[in-house]
Formats: sequence, C-alpha cells, structure tokens
Amino acid sequence: MSVTVNSYHGAMSRWQPDARGRLQLAAMELYVEHGFEQTTVAEIAERAALTERTFFRHFTDKREVLFFGQDKFQDLFVSTVLQAPEGASPLATITAALHAAALDFEPRRRWSQERQRVINSSPGLQERELIKLAGLSAAIALSLRERGVGEPTASLTAQSCTAVFQIAFQQWIAPENVRTLSQVVSEALDALKAVTAG
Repeated sequence: MSVTVNSYHGAMSRWQPDARGRLQLAAMELYVEHGFEQTTVAEIAERAALTERTFFRHFTDKREVLFFGQDKFQDLFVSTVLQAPEGASPLATITAALHAAALDFEPRRRWSQERQRVINSSPGLQERELIKLAGLSAAIALSLRERGVGEPTASLTAQSCTAVFQIAFQQWIAPENVRTLSQVVSEALDALKAVTAG
C-alpha cells in the first residue's frame, strides 16, 4: 500500500506554520518509504524543510511522532467516563467513552492505517503500543473507581474497554472495511455482551 500523505521535499518555507504537522507527515512518508529503523531525525527534518532543533522542540524522539496525541486520547476516555450520568452502569459508561473516541478517530483513518503499518513492522514500536494501551486501561479503571465502581469490576470493565477498542480499531483500518469506527465499536460491544450473557 503506497502512502498518499503530502510531500514537502523543501518546497515549504521553514517559517510556515504547523511545524508539528509537517514533521509528522514527513516522518510518515519516510517510515513507509524506507522503514522506521532506517529513518533518521535529520532526514525527517530535511523532508519537512525544518531543522533538527525544531524536531526536538515538538518530539522527544522519532518514535513519539507515532504516539503524539496519546495523552489527549486517554484524557478523552477518562473525561467521558467521569462525566457519565450518575447511576450509569460501568458498561454504559465505557460505551459512551468508546463512541467518543471513535468519533475523534474517524477523520484519521488513512493516517491510522499507515501508522499501524509502521508499528507492525517494529517489535519495539509494538511493545510501546502495548504499554500505552496498558496505561489507558489503568487510567479508565481509576476513573471508574472514582465513580464508585469497586474491584474487580473496575479493572475488568477497563480492560474490556481497551480490548473492544483495539479489536474494533483493527477491523476499522482493514482495507476492505466500509463501516465507520462507531459502527464497528457497536458490533464489538454486542459481541462482548453476548459473551458475558452466556
């Protein structure tokens, strides 16, 4: 699958706005073209017509290009859980959070496909992705406990939430898929309910 993100190759002035976005697009191009391990920060900066110093103002390393925004993603889950109506069940609470995340992701399907392709090519990136998911699960569990949900229900619900998202996400980015992420999330939740009802 070829990448279709915008190509810069020095065509943009280094003073043009949205340096972070330009660096992300340049990095993704290079990761797909040459591989994550083979790509250097210097090459990313050059492709975006920026300096390495500018790169490090926005990202701690080249891996963070792929994981930037994860804090916002986690905050979306946590805030939706905490703002759920009083008396909402744990399942209803994570359902709302999953759909909020799905709406946030929907415009970025192509980026998500390319990002996952790069992550799948590197064991180190796969490990980092799993660590991020574990952190998300822990944060959701904590927010459920703050709502008064006891253990082990809070942790089981949180882990179910991240599992549903992970499975739905993989189905959503599949090339043959034509459904929205919200639709896929709903199907995954229905499957979870069927399992627990049994």
